[in-house]
Formats: sequence, structure tokens, C-alpha cells
Amino acid sequence: MNVRDLGTLEGTVVLYGGPYSNLQASLALLSYCADNHIPASQRICTGDIVAYGGEPKATWSLMRTTGGAIVAGNCERNLAEDAEDCGCGFEADTTCDLLSRAWYAFAQRELPAEAKAWMAGLPDMITFTYDSKRCAVIHGGVSDISRFIWPSSDESVFAEEIALIEAEIGAVDIVFAGHCGIAFQRQIGKTLWVNAGAIGLPPHDGRPETRFAVMEGETIMIERLSYNARPAISAMTRAGLTQGYHETLSTGIWPSEDVLPDALRRSA
Repeated sequence: MNVRDLGTLEGTVVLYGGPYSNLQASLALLSYCADNHIPASQRICTGDIVAYGGEPKATWSLMRTTGGAIVAGNCERNLAEDAEDCGCGFEADTTCDLLSRAWYAFAQRELPAEAKAWMAGLPDMITFTYDSKRCAVIHGGVSDISRFIWPSSDESVFAEEIALIEAEIGAVDIVFAGHCGIAFQRQIGKTLWVNAGAIGLPPHDGRPETRFAVMEGETIMIERLSYNARPAISAMTRAGLTQGYHETLSTGIWPSEDVLPDALRRSA
């Protein structure tokens, strides 16, 4: 496992996931960081820079230079290998699987070889110390980079992943993760699990704002990110990515719930 240690961080740290080729949301996050004097050295991404949106190359170029430390997501790993699909963990032939084929093929065509080579070098895990707490940053899980771990997942799922992390780096106090696209915090024994959410798509709650996490002192807050989504929707439309995710940027509703556990479906 490729682990990158950032040493000791102080002050305010921003943790975020899933820019998803959404250039406007990425710019909005960076504007928040600039307004709050949070340098790139205190920005950490849980992966999937490139995914659903219409500007993969521009988003990659921006986040590579200003996004801070970045963990490899399944999208980065599969794009680097020129794999046939995104490796998101969707079940074959489900709506999410079928919808992913268009944006993945588009990103695969649009990204230069330089981007894919850079993605291949990203770490599997980032570690740092903050306020005497040992922190680890991953994408989905250690057992499976594309493992969906939800706020409603059984405690044993979290415990299994924490044990795998600790087998690699020793005891951890906080785990930051991404992949599932829904921000949450959950205490598992002595370890706090924080999903930092995704800035590129809203979390299926009927609101267009996306999410990210802010760590400051003893507090970890899940913040809403507001931005002008119209240019992002236009970019997706120009790219022919009109299978449903373009509407999600304004409605806050995912085009399919088949990846979600029953407890998180709007019909539940």
C-alpha cells in the first residue's frame, strides 16, 4: 500500500471528496479556502477528482495544482490503467452501472496521458497528526477501494476497515473517507469515522448544495458548498452527458437509488 504521511497539521484543515469533473464546484471550494486563509498544504481530497461532470481535464488540471494532498479514488485508479469501466462498485446492468458508462468513456477520451500517469502515482492512503490525534484518509475502504460504506452500514463494516488501516499504520483516532457521496460522522469504538462527502454532486437530499468537512481544533464540521451550477450543467450538456446527473446538480436528487441501502432511499 502506498501511504503518504503529511506530518503534523495545525490550524484549519479542509477535507473533501468527489470533485467529479465539476469545475465550478471545485472553484467554489478553492474560493472558500482562499477566503478563510486555508493553504493547499491544509487541503486533503478523498479521491474521484474526475467522474460525472463535463470538464474532466480542466478539473484535473486545477486540483492537481491547488487541491492539496489527494488520495487515489477508484476513478483515478481505473483511468490510470485505461480500464473498461470506472470500477465504482455498481452491480452489473443496474441503472447506476449503465449511467456510468457515458461519463467514464468521456473522461477516458478527454484526459491526456499526463493526467493518467499522475493518477497512477497517487497514494492509497494519507496520514497526518492533528491535535495529538492520528488521522488516516482513504477513498472507500482498504479491503476494496470501491466499498460503499454508508451512515447506516453495520458497525462491523467500519470495524473491519479500521482494523485493516491499523494493520498498515498503527492506531488511528479519526478516519476520513469518501466514495459513497454522502457526508456523515459515526463513532466506532475509540475511532471516529468521517465521510467528507462530495463537492461535485449533492447528497440526494433535494438540495443543490454539496458537502465538505472542516477540521478545526476539537471540532469537525460538515459544511454546505453553494455555487452556480448552471455552467456545470451546460458543460455536461455540451459533452452529451444528459443521462440524469446533469439534472442532479439543480434538483439535488440522484437519477437512481439502486446503489443506496433501503434506509437512505427517499421512499423509505
